Amino acid sequence: MNYQDILDAQRRYFQTNVTRDLNWRKEQLQQIKAMVINHEAEIIHALDKDLGKPEQESWITEISYVTGDVDHTIKHLKKWAKPRKVSTPVVAQPGSSYIVPEPVGSVLIMGAWNYPLQLVLAPLVAVIAAGNCAIVKPSEMAVNVSKLLATIIPLYLDKEAVTVVEGGIDESTALLELRFDHIMYTGNGHVGRIVMAAASKHLTPVTLELGGKSPVYIDQSTNIKITAQRLAWGKWMNAGQTCIAPDYVLTHKYMVKPLVEALTKEVKSMFGDNPQLSKSYGKIINPRHTERLASYLDSGEIVHGGNYSIEDCYIEPTIVVNPEMDSKVMTEEIFGPILPIVCIEDFASAKKFVVERDKPLSAYIFTKDKEQKLQWQQEISAGSQCINDVVMFNAVPDLPFGGTGPSGMGQYSGKSGFDNFSHLKSVLKRPFMADLPMRFAPYKEWKLNFLKKIR
Repeated sequence: MNYQDILDAQRRYFQTNVTRDLNWRKEQLQQIKAMVINHEAEIIHALDKDLGKPEQESWITEISYVTGDVDHTIKHLKKWAKPRKVSTPVVAQPGSSYIVPEPVGSVLIMGAWNYPLQLVLAPLVAVIAAGNCAIVKPSEMAVNVSKLLATIIPLYLDKEAVTVVEGGIDESTALLELRFDHIMYTGNGHVGRIVMAAASKHLTPVTLELGGKSPVYIDQSTNIKITAQRLAWGKWMNAGQTCIAPDYVLTHKYMVKPLVEALTKEVKSMFGDNPQLSKSYGKIINPRHTERLASYLDSGEIVHGGNYSIEDCYIEPTIVVNPEMDSKVMTEEIFGPILPIVCIEDFASAKKFVVERDKPLSAYIFTKDKEQKLQWQQEISAGSQCINDVVMFNAVPDLPFGGTGPSGMGQYSGKSGFDNFSHLKSVLKRPFMADLPMRFAPYKEWKLNFLKKIR
């Protein structure tokens, strides 16, 4: 497969202006929804084979996420695509000023393995909504979903505008050598740097969704039962392999025992006494990542869980108290079902702990204290925040999703996705009417004084 030929063909197709037509965009979006609905059983089976995802979890986090994204986008697309009027100052009068969203061209979408359907199709929804073509590269680690997408996407979407490329490092490297108009990558920071370096050779804009260590602060005023239930769901969904999953907890030492008890109760309620046998608990993507996570279990006191099987790609939901600060579990993104709990003195210590580290993709706080909520919101820089919950901001389509600093750059979801994959072109339109003489030479003091007054 010659990737340059594919990209060249897409560029020629883009120049026909077919993809600029709103009816074409809506039709393609409807086809994405139809594809997901018609192949729901196959998608669920592929997700189960790759990640052991329970059917309900697959539906909530992958299938309905994409179909809901399509519905929201179609509903608002006409409004998003309209020219956006802005005010025109006196010096540019008479005239009208507006912003025109226009498609950028061909976009490379490099998906991730942890949500292998959602993290390909949700960006694709935004890319198509903005009127672009796309080359889609699913993650080779989620081999079954990758194969399925490569099979069904050509059956539903315009083959001239959307192409699926399967493969691993060699294929990704070859694609990154090409001059795309935008690159969207979801994954880890190491590969994100490679993507950004490759894009810089062509001055190609990038959107990077990279993750990081998302903190949770729990105050003594919180409702322990509700906090534990929400925290356990967000942490151990998809066996912890979620970029916005809570990575570690900061709380007061006298809160540790009741929190551990409440979390343990929720784990047993959700996954039973042996989560390995639970139909509600997934598996780790492969043995290599299972070994990586198992190596994190040698730091701190394991107060719940700790069992694992490399062969079965299984790590038990695990709670670790007071891990060493220089251990892997506290210096690397966990991306798995291990939850460290770190004791801190007070709220100020918690804030200091977070701000001294890389900016996370998400940051969570559980408290009834209004002042603490406000300070957390104002002082903790993160891609997104939830107050008294985790992960759920991702269920709000009008909230932009994206990182900041080492956790990523660029945003998508809803209108932010449409804008992200559009060029917002500035336009000033003026009639053939006489201009103010102050604009032109020869420059005079009286002209300058007049301009200073009207500005």
